[in-house]
Amino acid sequence: MTLLTLAYLAGLLTIATPCIFPILPFVLARADEPFRRGGLPMLIGLAVTFAIVASLAAFAGGWAVAANQHGRTIALVLMTLFGLTMLLPALAVRVTAPITAIGSRLANWTGRRMSTKGATASSSMLLGIATGLLWAPCAGPVLGLILTGAALRGPSVETSLLLLTYGLGAASSLAAGVFFGGRLLALAKRSVRRGDDLRRILGAAVVAGAALIWGGFDTGALTRWSSASTNMIEQGLITTLRNPSPLELGTAAAAVPEPALSGPLASLFGAQPWVNTQPLRAEDIRGKVVLVNFWTYSCINCLRALPHVRAWAEKYQDRGLVVVGVHTPEFAFEKDTVNVSKAAASLGISYPVVIDNDFAIWRSFSNRAWPALYFIDADGRVRDHVLGEGSYDESERLIQQLLSEAENAPVASDIAPVDGIGPQAAADLENLGSGETYVGYAQAAGFASPGGIRADEPSLYRGVAALPLNQWSLAGVWTIGGEFATLNDKTGSISHRFHARDLHLVLAPATPGHAIRFRIKIDGAAPGPDHGFDVDAEGWGTVQEDRLYQLVRQTGRVVDRTFEIEFFDAGVRAYAFTFG
Repeated sequence: MTLLTLAYLAGLLTIATPCIFPILPFVLARADEPFRRGGLPMLIGLAVTFAIVASLAAFAGGWAVAANQHGRTIALVLMTLFGLTMLLPALAVRVTAPITAIGSRLANWTGRRMSTKGATASSSMLLGIATGLLWAPCAGPVLGLILTGAALRGPSVETSLLLLTYGLGAASSLAAGVFFGGRLLALAKRSVRRGDDLRRILGAAVVAGAALIWGGFDTGALTRWSSASTNMIEQGLITTLRNPSPLELGTAAAAVPEPALSGPLASLFGAQPWVNTQPLRAEDIRGKVVLVNFWTYSCINCLRALPHVRAWAEKYQDRGLVVVGVHTPEFAFEKDTVNVSKAAASLGISYPVVIDNDFAIWRSFSNRAWPALYFIDADGRVRDHVLGEGSYDESERLIQQLLSEAENAPVASDIAPVDGIGPQAAADLENLGSGETYVGYAQAAGFASPGGIRADEPSLYRGVAALPLNQWSLAGVWTIGGEFATLNDKTGSISHRFHARDLHLVLAPATPGHAIRFRIKIDGAAPGPDHGFDVDAEGWGTVQEDRLYQLVRQTGRVVDRTFEIEFFDAGVRAYAFTFG
């Protein structure tokens, strides 16, 4: 119930920002009609569209996102024509030829109905659906977090209710627009003599609103004009949604006796593909101690835990330990089994890895983090778990304890230190002053380029001469999408002011196998001895795989530094900065 309430408030607050201005004319176009025929169907269409589109985005992958962009374009064409038919009645007659596009005919029909018979429930519902498609990109970070949570939980009634509740919150704000818009129109009628004149005024307003959206004004300047108080409230909601109570997410089963291979462990034996092995069977692990490691191959925290997991798998294999890696992706390219297989080989992972693209195993364990370790005894019970990095000595002692119980004999040995190489080396937590920074607008923060983010359209960005700490900027022509930014020109760069020993960036070429050269600088100079694992002392490197790249590993005192990476070919995709 808590998450439903927060989702409703998020929708209510997010739409109550200046982003609503371009779509208000569409609402006013129905404000003069009876609420049952005009406002109510429109609001229902808005809420249901949100639920459907958001569900597709959460579960169906990149094709659904692309389809939504096409739907937005169609809706915007429809709205523009709708406004033009109100502004120019003669146009409504001229575009009725059979060859006219469906959207144009529909908008034309809607305009004629409004001028002759008034709004109908079906035409108002259509208006709501189109409004929902147009407004969604301006929804802000809260919707992005709800979609992430939906993807983690998977398809369910709870997820659909959460997304629908968010849409209802947005619809409630628009309901106020319908109410007050009706009053404004009543006042306007007293000063405008003819109904045709009022219709033309509304048509001009609809066309103007559509023009603002065509120009990206709704997701650019207006987004940045949100009041400080709204931002503070929304940030509070974000914090709560990021850290839901255990009861909201479901808790792991208590360590009580249960039949072997029941509970979360049984979720390993589905139809998922496996890497490094044939699909494991129940008899392969029955009576054995199992360590389940949730990871994803571009996650720096997962990479730093891998040396320990590999060491345990090798050290205790002959004593009955079975290590299973559950690869649950964060980014779309991590869903590719071929990519995971290559990553496992390059990272030296020889133990079985199961692909968990639909988060089914993740949900079965009620997991909440990358990486996560689950320790399962010989009776199939989850005895303990560790979320995130650290506690490695305690984890190995627990493995020894579980093996001793299984064999009814002591299993103990010295715990030798494990050292990782490159990105797998332990983080310098004492000097870590920068956090994960997403480049895609769904979770982006700290973007400093003038003009802000212009979502899903090629735009010229300019860098910032003196970046504040933990802020970043783009230079060149980039398209910032929900998950990543793509360089559209032959050259372009990204800068970040950071405080950490290590800097990493998740990168990918737009075309698999296409190598893209880049060069990094630190405070305007070549990195020298401070270069990362994937660049040389002059700062040169190449993007040719979808993965995390370590670009900076400082050797001296850690202070605030300005990082810059310049690319020398179009098509590179930048996902997220991480530090260590």
